[in-house]
Amino acid sequence: MSMIHEPKTTHEQKTATSIPGVPLTLEGACVLHQMMQFDWAAWRKLPAAEQCGLAQELATVFRADEAAGESAVYSVLGHKADLLLLHFRHSLAELNAAQLKLSRLRLGDFLRPANSYLSVVELGLYDSSVKLYRSLVERGIAPHSEAWNTEIAETLDRQRKAMMPRLYPKIPAAAHLCFYPMDRRRGESKNWYMLPIVERQRQMDAHGTVGRRYAGRVQQVITGSMGFDDWEWGVDLWAEDPVQFKKLIYEMRFDEVSGMYSGFGAFVVGVRQPLATLDEMLSGNPG
Repeated sequence: MSMIHEPKTTHEQKTATSIPGVPLTLEGACVLHQMMQFDWAAWRKLPAAEQCGLAQELATVFRADEAAGESAVYSVLGHKADLLLLHFRHSLAELNAAQLKLSRLRLGDFLRPANSYLSVVELGLYDSSVKLYRSLVERGIAPHSEAWNTEIAETLDRQRKAMMPRLYPKIPAAAHLCFYPMDRRRGESKNWYMLPIVERQRQMDAHGTVGRRYAGRVQQVITGSMGFDDWEWGVDLWAEDPVQFKKLIYEMRFDEVSGMYSGFGAFVVGVRQPLATLDEMLSGNPG
């Protein structure tokens, strides 16, 4: 049986066009990806005992952070880097402390920055934004008025408390990491930001449906980087089976928001390297 869609009433059209176009977001942990090249030529000149000592120094300094799920090291495949050091912290000051802590280690003399990425954990609230905006407009509350801002702040506070574990996640213990930055297109024939918020909500809902099918196989953390780095978002995926990265990202290419409005930066894939065995990895045996 075919479905008959009634045309929107004048009231519905007015409400849809009068609500703000910017969705609400919640921000949490600050995140730093440090991609490093390793000076293997200089490293090979050191005695084995000294190599082991330098690796153990790093392990000792970052051991508590690793145990808390706040720092992790990955051995990167390919030429883009040798190591990826990932840090989740509560503030930029704490991220800066982690970066400086690494720089002060003797092992830091063998690390050369290849790239980095700074961002904050972000939860986009398209669905609840549209519902809240509509409710406020229908009640006659003007956008950005004092009453409007009060209700927005109260809603965000409630959602922030409910979503605290997602806003401040621990780094998953999975064996493999896939990281990439991304943008939404905003020029030429396609501009994501000029679409009505209701249309963006529809597309993001369909996009999220694909990701939810991979629950249990892939863990994901989205971070916002507008004003922090060169792209708009960073995406971290963790999995025991790295082929799931390919399957998930391939399937997402076929949804509308990815196929028409998304641009992607360089992908970096790494294998988790426990700090306790870092010396073995640096001696050529990743375990």
